Amino acid sequence: MSAIELTNWSDQVLKKRLENVRGVGSVSLVGGTKREINVYLDPQAMEALGVSADQVVAAVRNENQDLPVGAVRSLAQERVVKIDARMKRPEDFARIIVARKGAGAGGGAGGGTAIRVDQVARISDGAAEIDSLALYNGQRTLLLSIQKSQDENTIQVIDGLVGAINEITPQLPPGVRLEPIADGSRPIRVAVENVRRTLIEGALLTVLIVFLFLNSWRSTVITGLTLPISIIGTFLFMNVFGFTINMITLMALSLCVGLLIDDAIVVRENIVRHVQMGKTPYNAAMEGTKEIGLAVLATTFSIVAVFMPIGFMGGIIGKFFHEFGITIVAAVLISMFVSFTLDPMLSSIWHDPSIDTQGKRHAPVTFYDKTIGRVTGWFDRATESLADGYQGILRWALVHKLITVLLAVVIFVVSLFMVPLLGTEFVPKADFSETTLNFYTPVGSSLEVTEAKARQVESILRETPEVRYTLSTINTGNAAGKMYANIYVRLVDRKQRSRSVDQLSGVLRDRLRQVPGITVTHVGLLDSVGGNKQVEFSLQGPDLKELERLARLVSDKIRDIPGLVDLDSSVKPNKPTIEVDVRRDVASDLGLSVAQVAGQLRTLVAGQTVGNWRAPDDQTYDVNVRLAPEARDRPQDLERLPFTVGTNADGSPRIVRLNQLATVRESTGSNQINRRDLAREVAINANVYNRSAGEVSNDIKAALEGVSFPPGYRYQFSGSTKNMAESFGYAISSLVLAILFIYMILASQFKSFLQPLALMTALPLTLIGVVLALLMFRSTLSMFSIIGVVMLMGLVTKNAILLVDFAIRMREDTTDADGRRIPGMERSEALLVAAKVRLRPILMTTLAMIFGMVPLAFALTEGSEQRAPMGQAVIGGVITSSLLTLVVVPVVYCYMDDLANWFKRLFARKPVTPVPLESKV
Repeated sequence: MSAIELTNWSDQVLKKRLENVRGVGSVSLVGGTKREINVYLDPQAMEALGVSADQVVAAVRNENQDLPVGAVRSLAQERVVKIDARMKRPEDFARIIVARKGAGAGGGAGGGTAIRVDQVARISDGAAEIDSLALYNGQRTLLLSIQKSQDENTIQVIDGLVGAINEITPQLPPGVRLEPIADGSRPIRVAVENVRRTLIEGALLTVLIVFLFLNSWRSTVITGLTLPISIIGTFLFMNVFGFTINMITLMALSLCVGLLIDDAIVVRENIVRHVQMGKTPYNAAMEGTKEIGLAVLATTFSIVAVFMPIGFMGGIIGKFFHEFGITIVAAVLISMFVSFTLDPMLSSIWHDPSIDTQGKRHAPVTFYDKTIGRVTGWFDRATESLADGYQGILRWALVHKLITVLLAVVIFVVSLFMVPLLGTEFVPKADFSETTLNFYTPVGSSLEVTEAKARQVESILRETPEVRYTLSTINTGNAAGKMYANIYVRLVDRKQRSRSVDQLSGVLRDRLRQVPGITVTHVGLLDSVGGNKQVEFSLQGPDLKELERLARLVSDKIRDIPGLVDLDSSVKPNKPTIEVDVRRDVASDLGLSVAQVAGQLRTLVAGQTVGNWRAPDDQTYDVNVRLAPEARDRPQDLERLPFTVGTNADGSPRIVRLNQLATVRESTGSNQINRRDLAREVAINANVYNRSAGEVSNDIKAALEGVSFPPGYRYQFSGSTKNMAESFGYAISSLVLAILFIYMILASQFKSFLQPLALMTALPLTLIGVVLALLMFRSTLSMFSIIGVVMLMGLVTKNAILLVDFAIRMREDTTDADGRRIPGMERSEALLVAAKVRLRPILMTTLAMIFGMVPLAFALTEGSEQRAPMGQAVIGGVITSSLLTLVVVPVVYCYMDDLANWFKRLFARKPVTPVPLESKV
């Protein structure tokens, strides 16, 4: 099958079938060779015979028509009358009469010699001129580029297309293969599958931690039931609110796996503790849940206070994380409800007989006790030893309060100084085993020149073992212009290669420097959100020449910034042009306006479609009139082009050449003029390599401070840098709101304005862990890690609430069964007892949170690098804050308690001594 036949079949059959798939917005052919009937004009014959291009256009258009002229009616029927004057064969166009020359030509219809089309032109039934190309592994191919309609689901559209392609494949013409090259749903499917797997792995690890601590499969089942019930309940909530199961909502569930089981862990552990105190399962469930209820309520509401602002942030980050925040809020509220209802109920009726009233397990009697039981028993003993050691550390800290606080302050200050070591970027790159490359050839290059360079570049790319195949497109999409080429590079799967996309980009960038005659503008991954380069800014001002000067100056200043690669700007060398300067006085004398000259010249050079021809297969093809290719490939050819300027005395058209009424000269012209906010603009963009976008942007800002901008000229960052600054602002606002909400919740829980401050000292102690974790994993401070930091604000207060709430209860006076008053413990003793009792649930919830996020943090699957910083930040912050909180919060609690007592004494009313009445008399 020829290229023309393949294009026609694809256009008439394949394209129409794919366009009928639900959700498909457009299907365009790239690199196709369309059939076209060309009427190629011969300027010399036209001049000799006195025929103008307009005459040929009019003749071909008028003589190739199918016109209805009315209808003949009778009593029985009605028949349409039409003139069928369409050309039956392409060669029939050659016999169309254009004009008559000789006697009577000026007036009579039948006088003079007929001038036919074939006397001033040749008819070509062939291919239309190609204006775009597609190369697959260096060979020309026909590419179908399919775009979905707005708001349609990508995966559903792709599935529909796959079904349509499977139906079409058996009907393909012999020798034709239909292969998918780039699948826009693949990154989405991979991401969703990764998050789903992370969710399952995190849940299993979380349940394992619970089992090791509780040392009971019944307790593990009772606690673990919270996970599926909470997740199923969240799905129902998502359905009510119109949320879909996508990467964002699944990521929210995978991130809060540890959170969902936290409340159940605390409630179940407290019930077990009451059983070990000698109470019946029913009483233990009732009293244990009641005792811990307010603390669990406060911890859950702290999580809600953190994620509710996240769900309602503004800007791009708000749209991105709206479903994320709301989904987590729904999940933790459902888990709290389950912890307060199902867990106590099961604990009361499904007692673990292996735990006696003294809290000790029976001697090993079963195979389980002799195997797994020994491991869990060792874990119990290790936890008890850890609790004793923790009590000793806390006892020392309570004696040396000032030293403890100073150490905490030093750690916080050190973490502040370490923050600048972290790079910043909007969204981390995700390795989905594909990348892109853009380059352009010298301005004015033909399609064939760019094609040759694309073949050369593709050959170099395919020498890299990680490259599976390449697809080049020229003059399509964002690469509009015959000098622009875009290359899609499909790599082998991530597990089959040792180098990441970012590492390969550096290698490919170095190899392409050996290709002469091209300028590489991009190698690697584009920004995940905007689809642009990582660094973008623009220069704005009134004068284009001055903007171009400033752009060159700025480019020279920032070119050598470390990590800045693929520097490019919208200022390109002026493209070669041929300017036709019409001499208005001469044209006016000849009866021509500039518009008439331009119209005739456009027909000759660009061509004009004058109708269509219906082939025997009932397909229609355009009929185009223009100069023959050999008559318009040099500037001097244009000077001799014939123009009609009226008629001679015998009525024949008067012909003059273009150089008689205009000056033709070679020149240059601007490629494009950009505008932003009604001002002219020059855009500058670049990628970053081995550094973060934030670091490079800061260096650019510092370099631009040394550039003297004239009045009325300025620079403005856009794209990823602008989104990053905007998103960080919204995230900080959410962080502030979360802290305020947490304070209000704690103040109502502890009925104090000062005690919440003690608990909230845990918040800044997360910073050192976040910084160390991100540095260890070589991650950056991005949108995902910032959300992880905000999330930590709710997590770290959970441990402090459990600890301080129990200590406060131990300090309160109680009564025994006979109503006698039992004085509460002394403050330090209460804190030490709380430390020993609450260490187990604190460790359980902390480790459940950590292990629930391990699959996310280590980014072991394809494309998971983007979300990993969130898990890394949470794990690092939870570890350090838990270690420091268990020591620092009790110390600060003592200070706040002393301060509260001082305020009570300060504002206490002095007692009034009553004066006897007699003394006044």
